[in-house]
Amino acid sequence: MSQALNVDQPYGHGSFSGQTCVVTGGSQGLGNAVAQLMAARSAENILLVGRDQAKGDAAAAALDGGGCNVSFLSADIGTSAGISSIASTVDERYGKVHAVASCAAATWRGTVWNTTGDMWDEMLAINVKANGLLISEMAKLMDRDGIAGSIALVGSIAHHGAVGELFPYVVAKHGLEAMVRHAAYSLRMENIRVNLINPGWMDTPNEDAVQKQFHDAPDDWLEKAESQQAFGRLLKPAEVARGICFMLSGESGLMSGASIDFDQTMPGQGPAAPHEPIPRHFPWETQ
Repeated sequence: MSQALNVDQPYGHGSFSGQTCVVTGGSQGLGNAVAQLMAARSAENILLVGRDQAKGDAAAAALDGGGCNVSFLSADIGTSAGISSIASTVDERYGKVHAVASCAAATWRGTVWNTTGDMWDEMLAINVKANGLLISEMAKLMDRDGIAGSIALVGSIAHHGAVGELFPYVVAKHGLEAMVRHAAYSLRMENIRVNLINPGWMDTPNEDAVQKQFHDAPDDWLEKAESQQAFGRLLKPAEVARGICFMLSGESGLMSGASIDFDQTMPGQGPAAPHEPIPRHFPWETQ
């Protein structure tokens, strides 16, 4: 694809026209926001993947139409069979795949003191193994059809490590850095790009459930949390979706193997950083 500017279509490189897309975690939150943007940018087909059949069917029905065919697949991505079903389903329904957004993840809590072997197995299966298998399965379909495809994984700003209650989550998300770099290197000659986005604290339905389950948060937790953020709010799914669609579309050109932190916090800052501006003047300036 030429990267020359077409003044008649200045946003043309961000289009998904004629493309078949796969979005895991696509029935709600970030995944659904990604699917909405893909549909708005003229995707031809979108396969949403999740666990809840009723919720997924409703999400697909809401997006289907206007030239975009959207369907849902219920699959457990924590299993090899679940990932295989994604590949076979997108092939059977649409016969091709161009762009893949892996938004599904396990986000429960665990510390260095209480994370069990079973907890490690579940976290690594969903957040690491599933992504590795998905890359392999989607790349095989792209390569078979000679498609210069693109895959985007979703990491976390927490991968830098400074969140005490996210021990296995931090490890799993940091593992995606190596995965993306290796996959991007391995697939470069097939013109398949692989990139990683690392969002920070985001306002999603799942985050609301996590806050109430693990942190005993009150109903107004979001308002209180946003009042303590530098920009006065948490990330919203729609803005992170734009970052993911940038990675997946021709807008990002040849970018591959990249890991982009997408947040208002700085790497390693953690949640305990003082909520105050950096002083503009110090006493020693006048000494």
